[in-house]
Amino acid sequence: MKVCVGLSGGVDSSVAALLLKQQGYDVFAMFMQNWHDTEGTLHGDCEWEEDKFVAEMVARKIGIPFYFVDLSEQYRQRVVDYMFSEYEKGRTPNPDVLCNREIKFDAFLEAARRLGATHVATGHYCRKKENPDGTFSLLEGVDPGKDQSYFLCALNQAQLEAALFPIGDLCKSEVRELAHRFDLPSADKKDSQGICFVGKVDLPVFLQQKLKSVEGDVIEVFDKFYDDNEQYRRQQSYLEELRQAQRQWRVEDFEEEKLAYLSKAISYEGIVFEQEEYRSGRKHKKKVRNKANPWGVVLGKHEGAQFFTLGQRKGLGIGGHKYPVFVIETDVEKNLVYMGEGEQHKGLYRNVLRLENEDLHYIRETYRLPMGESRRVRARLRYRQELQEALMLQKESGMYLIFDEPQRSITPGQFAAIYLDAASDPENAEAPELILSAVIPA
Repeated sequence: MKVCVGLSGGVDSSVAALLLKQQGYDVFAMFMQNWHDTEGTLHGDCEWEEDKFVAEMVARKIGIPFYFVDLSEQYRQRVVDYMFSEYEKGRTPNPDVLCNREIKFDAFLEAARRLGATHVATGHYCRKKENPDGTFSLLEGVDPGKDQSYFLCALNQAQLEAALFPIGDLCKSEVRELAHRFDLPSADKKDSQGICFVGKVDLPVFLQQKLKSVEGDVIEVFDKFYDDNEQYRRQQSYLEELRQAQRQWRVEDFEEEKLAYLSKAISYEGIVFEQEEYRSGRKHKKKVRNKANPWGVVLGKHEGAQFFTLGQRKGLGIGGHKYPVFVIETDVEKNLVYMGEGEQHKGLYRNVLRLENEDLHYIRETYRLPMGESRRVRARLRYRQELQEALMLQKESGMYLIFDEPQRSITPGQFAAIYLDAASDPENAEAPELILSAVIPA
């Protein structure tokens, strides 16, 4: 078996290469350059050049051939252009998931095969298991703090078959220890941060390469809005009915129309500000201001709703509150950003998520849920989120995730990754199997 290791210059891929060489594989390394521009990056220089230098030293230390491939054009077309498009529509994409599906285990895999490789290995903290039926399962890595299976949730069976994850059975501390023991040049290199292959960026500056800045209002939403809002009050009523159904009878029989209603994000279109004239100063000049509104207040201005994401706290430039303020919704068409004060703000949480049927990606078809059936699962809606207990219910209008606990900042454009529940997968309770993923719709 000839294996190409995607050597990034980081400690994880370095140890992955080391382990494969020790295990007797025919190994070679390849460094991929996926990005040239520095506009919007916080360092403002070409970090990839330093990474390539370190990767080459690691390959020399281990004693394996080293190659270089430029995939920047494919990366721009398949990942960056998609990212710009999603932000423009008011969604928050996950470029790392796309990078793995479209670049590392597609374009990079093709380049590796041209050099004779049968498999590609990476430094991801996850595990792969071959099943008796010849299919492959994707499992969490054993290190709960570093598991990266979420980033691989969009891979298909052909990609998994060609993938190797040598450090999936190790913890980060063990990887560092191995790197030091064998004196690898990347042993003390810090973990990369930010967008995959782009690096840590000032996101608004990065996005402004293609997205225009347009000034709009920042609106704080008060609790009074939810007390008076028909949609919110009806959702709370339906939610209580749903909880009763879960306790008393088959939740599969719960009305699909009510599930769909529960899955909708709250609309803030009803918060409208009327204006009034008033006189100010010694000369009593006429000015215009918003009338007091019990549902909310205009806090200030922003440079474009597309630059904000749900749950965002930093970089808002809003002060004067007892508790932190968070983005609870954005309206790209009207260029409005809605905020709420406090971590328990009602606008931050939802209990039910609907996934589009056409977006469902089963890693193994054996887990496809028949129409009208349900399954207990655990779900992750963002990287490093602890797995959340939920009921997965297949309906004609979509796949519904009914969470045991309210979920904070369910963000359109991110991926929902769904894992087997521990009770249904006792063999892998410590490293659950990822069975399904889908983009979270608006």
